[in-house]
Amino acid sequence: MTIDRDLARIAEQEDALCFDSFDLRTAWRLGRLLQEAAEARGLGVAIDVTLHSMPAFYAALSGSTPDNAQWVRRKRNVALRLFRSSYATGLNLAKLGTTLQAKLGLSDADYAAHGGSFPIFVKGTGCVGAVTVSGLPQREDHNMVVEALAKLLDKDLSLLRLEDH
Repeated sequence: MTIDRDLARIAEQEDALCFDSFDLRTAWRLGRLLQEAAEARGLGVAIDVTLHSMPAFYAALSGSTPDNAQWVRRKRNVALRLFRSSYATGLNLAKLGTTLQAKLGLSDADYAAHGGSFPIFVKGTGCVGAVTVSGLPQREDHNMVVEALAKLLDKDLSLLRLEDH
């Protein structure tokens, strides 16, 4: 089943894409990697890197809308609340046939279990923030974040990429 394959691969991503340390300089580098990739591809996305509860990088590229900023906030809230990617959360909820509201009492106004936000893990510490992209279909938002994390961490993207549908 596609959902099960994706959930297994995302678990591998979450294990592999872990930093030894993460600070504001690293957050900026991650944000710039995403911004440069989006600009090179002509993508109208919003990009956010949050460290703890502090915004460390934000860019709204040409073609993005105010709605993207809200999607960033809502997807980021999921990653920071559950310490899982927002895409894995959405896939798991779909598999269970439920919603964040029904399962955890989380408001749709503040939480969105759609792909694009990924928790930032530091070895020995846990989740210290989240990186989020909004503006593409959710699977593509997720893939864009994973691509940037893999590049920054010098991981083989071909081993981490979600399979094409």
